[in-house]
Amino acid sequence: MAATNAARPRSALLAAALALPGVLPAGASAQTAPDQGLISLKYLDYRDWQPGADRMRVKSPSLYVLKPLSDTLAAEGSLVYDSMSGASPLFYNTLSGASGLGVTDYRTAGDIKITKYLDGAAVGVGAAVSSERDYLSRALSLDVRLSSADRNRTYAFGLAGASDRINSANGVAENKQRQTLELLFGVTQALSAESIVQSNITYSTGHGYYSDPYKTLDIRPDHRRVFAWLTRYREHIPWADAALKLSYRYLRDSFGSEAHSVDAAWRQPLPAEWSVEPNLRYYMQSKASFYFDPPLGQGFEFGKPYTADTRLSAFGAFTPGIAVAKLLPEGWSIDLKVEFYRQRSDWRIGGGGSPGLEPFSARWIEAGIAKTF
Repeated sequence: MAATNAARPRSALLAAALALPGVLPAGASAQTAPDQGLISLKYLDYRDWQPGADRMRVKSPSLYVLKPLSDTLAAEGSLVYDSMSGASPLFYNTLSGASGLGVTDYRTAGDIKITKYLDGAAVGVGAAVSSERDYLSRALSLDVRLSSADRNRTYAFGLAGASDRINSANGVAENKQRQTLELLFGVTQALSAESIVQSNITYSTGHGYYSDPYKTLDIRPDHRRVFAWLTRYREHIPWADAALKLSYRYLRDSFGSEAHSVDAAWRQPLPAEWSVEPNLRYYMQSKASFYFDPPLGQGFEFGKPYTADTRLSAFGAFTPGIAVAKLLPEGWSIDLKVEFYRQRSDWRIGGGGSPGLEPFSARWIEAGIAKTF
């Protein structure tokens, strides 16, 4: 009996880990279909800036729905609309946009997924589409999850493919194509009744058009391979009735860039069904092998890859944030999240940050309301 009782909280933790965003479906473990539906509305307001100039502004409402169809079948899907306006980054002290006058664009995206639950396993198939004025992406996915006999370990296998089409507003890229294939393998393990760890490895390979048609002298390789490793750790802290969340992500790609990200968060329940979750993230990356520091054109050779896109430069960044949530009667809940991002080339640990670049700042405000049914 003691062993059975101990396994129950570990299984609950396992289900919580499987609900991690971007990894596996919310509210579902590999063993059983969700017993409740969920509808969630969120609104994101994003703004970024550099010294002396505002840049991009994004407003993004989104909808997510999860619906059990039977004891062994569930469907979920989301819709999002992004409205973007502003200008691209200070490009060696020149404020620029897609046409030199700034950027005004929108993105409409949606995805749907059906998951079938078997004895100790789950199989999911999904489809997604994302559309902008100059860009269209379609994707299909398949994931399989298998549980150990004691339900304390889950293996995840994933396969996804995407096909993109680019038609830039300035006519530089006309009907350019890009195809990507991505593979995932992951393990989620309950370590004890209070802690759980999840580790995923992804590998993607793509070929086609990777250059930015809106940037001067931007010529990138026609293929890209990406290896990423993500590990998350969660622990319930009994004396505080709180949860500690830690994660580390490593990424390396064939463009020659290497990135590291470390996250820490503390979720603290409060009286009257409130909770608060402060978090801090540090991110750093090295520059792509074909990125060159200012002045523009330095290092350029005909027939060889070249970019001055600051997103491929070397830098470090910190993101502090806080989230507040409240559970309401009859399955309702509300939440609010605020994050601030600050990027500087001299914040890269170990040095080697790209010189001559202005600091970059951004902030996110996201409000949401949800209802279980």
